[in-house]
Amino acid sequence: MTPNKKIYFASDQHFGAPTPELSFPREQKFVAWLDEVKKDAEAIFLLGDLFDFWFEYKTVVPKGYIRVLGKLAEIRDSGIPIYFFVGNHDLWMNDYFQKVLDIPTFRDNQEYTFNGKTFLIGHGDGKGPGDKGYKR
Repeated sequence: MTPNKKIYFASDQHFGAPTPELSFPREQKFVAWLDEVKKDAEAIFLLGDLFDFWFEYKTVVPKGYIRVLGKLAEIRDSGIPIYFFVGNHDLWMNDYFQKVLDIPTFRDNQEYTFNGKTFLIGHGDGKGPGDKGYKR
């Protein structure tokens, strides 16, 4: 890790819930947070459920969220790596983040080593004991 740099994590924003209009202030706060963390970020990990529902077709993505997507693109363009882990609310994500935003997308946990310590990073849904009942 670079001295004075930090690794940031965020998950479960569920933008779009309960409605796009009502989640818009949270989107604005998230974009402001991204503006702050980009000043000293070594990397940013988005651990799933960024959107409450994301259904991506081959040539179409959901409308809205332009400020969030634009800020993520800006941060990536500045050279800061962003990693996205698919959650149970964005299972239908395909390759938009990878191809358009240059953000690697993972469906499974990944191991990363920082300062000599190894971490298992992922969304976490379904990982705890008894966390399967609603999926039947």
